[in-house]
Amino acid sequence: MVLDTLVPAERIAFVLHEMFAVPFDQIAPIVERSPVTTKKLAGRARHKVRGTPAALAADLARHRRVVDAFLAASRGGDMNALLAVLAPDVMRRADPAAFPSGAATVVRGAQTVAEETVVFGRRSRFAEPALVNGVVGVVVAPRGRLLLALTFTIEGERIAEYDVIANPARLRQPDLAALDR
Repeated sequence: MVLDTLVPAERIAFVLHEMFAVPFDQIAPIVERSPVTTKKLAGRARHKVRGTPAALAADLARHRRVVDAFLAASRGGDMNALLAVLAPDVMRRADPAAFPSGAATVVRGAQTVAEETVVFGRRSRFAEPALVNGVVGVVVAPRGRLLLALTFTIEGERIAEYDVIANPARLRQPDLAALDR
């Protein structure tokens, strides 16, 4: 079934909006995303269901530039560069397994997210851009063992949201593909 190829948030946004005409602002709390991001999730799902690519080549190239800038800033611990690539109201969600016990799983705001991202810098040497569910993301796989996957919502030239997937069960779900260097 085609719907099985969608990640859960895409499936929910697509079905509720397309089948039941539920507005995006009512779907957003269900998928824990902003209404704008929820609309993008439904759009990606619609493209997948129709059999067309999730993103055009130009969007992939732009997203790749943003993700590359994020990785470079993370690796270098460059707060100014991180703040430049993060939207002011950026939100970072993470599986509890991604961070030390007691760390927040949801963090909002460019400054706070940037400070926590610098901590990610230690792992970023193992990070590589990849297609994660058809869009540009990041995988962290030291010695070939998948440890983390990051998925991004990019608006314009900035990261509006990103998710850190570390739960082993969730790491088996994404569709991963290599990106050309």
